[in-house]
Amino acid sequence: MAEILDRMPPSPEAQRREQEESIARSLARIRHKFLVMSGKGGVGKTSTAVNLAFALSERGRRVGLMDVDLHGPDVPRMLGLSGTPEVTPQRKLSPLRVSETLAAISMESFLPGRDDAVIWRGPLKFSAIRQFIGDVEWGDLDFLIIDAPPGTGDEPLTVAQQVPDARAIIVTTPQEVALADVRKSINFCRTVKMGVFGLIENMSGFHCPHCGRPVELFGSGGGERTCREMGIDFLGRVPLDPRMVDCADRGCSFLRTYPDSPVSAALGAIAERILAAVETENRPPDAA
Repeated sequence: MAEILDRMPPSPEAQRREQEESIARSLARIRHKFLVMSGKGGVGKTSTAVNLAFALSERGRRVGLMDVDLHGPDVPRMLGLSGTPEVTPQRKLSPLRVSETLAAISMESFLPGRDDAVIWRGPLKFSAIRQFIGDVEWGDLDFLIIDAPPGTGDEPLTVAQQVPDARAIIVTTPQEVALADVRKSINFCRTVKMGVFGLIENMSGFHCPHCGRPVELFGSGGGERTCREMGIDFLGRVPLDPRMVDCADRGCSFLRTYPDSPVSAALGAIAERILAAVETENRPPDAA
């Protein structure tokens, strides 16, 4: 009888408890968690998340990039990744490695074809995100960057519930229609008790390749003004560069390919600001 009971699958309640414990163990090994979100699509949120992950990893930090944009997962192709994550002897999924200090997980890696649609309702998305946290062997990380779809739907809500110490980095463009949606994102974070780490104004001006002068294609100053009005930190402006599209399509790092560009300088400055902020948080109260 005992042998038969040993072979029986665990109850749903036991499975849930086991996953909860796995999620807690996984999160305990990650120092800083950031949810990169936007109020609307088309603002360059995923490219910002990818390049922030590159910038932090190139500064020697161990970074994981978790793509929870389940219906439109683009992170693997932006990173030049292919293949399916392997299963470890501990029955965990190994995230796909970009380098020694950067790894990623995404729904795209599990689809039979890159163009296949994911047609899921909320409960399935909730379950998938929990698995991305607890069933993936992230190991010890300095940063987990979580790329969410636009808006305030199931995916960012699930992250807020499952990663209680996650903080939001909100991406916007300068025009008012994007900033109106940003204010909704900030209010979403306040409603679900998620801290807002700061805001990045993307596509903030275009440096003319002929004269080198900036052109404000989408206006200017809106992101910083919104931060003042809403009481959050402004992390910086990232200008528009058409070469970002080419790098994303080819799956190569813009920062490595164009290290001297204004975009790389802006992203580097934002990464340094993030590092300075978290290092100040970690400093003992009596440190000089």
